[in-house]
Amino acid sequence: MTPAGGTSWLFVAAQIVLAVGVLVPGRSFGWQPAGLLLAAGGAGLGLWAVAANRPGNFRIVPELKPGAHLVQTGPYRWIRHPMYTAVLLLTLGGLLCQWAPLRLLAWLTLGTVLYAKSLREERLLAVQFPDYAAYRARTHRFLPGGKHV
Repeated sequence: MTPAGGTSWLFVAAQIVLAVGVLVPGRSFGWQPAGLLLAAGGAGLGLWAVAANRPGNFRIVPELKPGAHLVQTGPYRWIRHPMYTAVLLLTLGGLLCQWAPLRLLAWLTLGTVLYAKSLREERLLAVQFPDYAAYRARTHRFLPGGKHV
């Protein structure tokens, strides 16, 4: 497919900066059980998504690697973007452990960035894989039981 352009790397940079903005340790850190559970669940989902990918298939930018495969197993059976969901869960857990309005703003902005990144990725997947439309129709974007589109 096409090489990753500047916009794709801006998505990645924004994703990293915002996640760090939510997670960087501060003076207000508290061991909140719900936060720790969400963070652990996000980390577990991320590891499961990486394991479901074939070696060399995973990429941080939305553009696909040459010879990429459409993964429909593991968490991809139910959600199209489990890595984005994993990042959101992990950072939400961190937010609950270090509550602050600016961290909440960073987390909400991170969700917006990941949504926009998913739109770009889905356009590319639809071009590359003829069966992507059927996959998209039966799976959810970020959460099982959520919106299909």
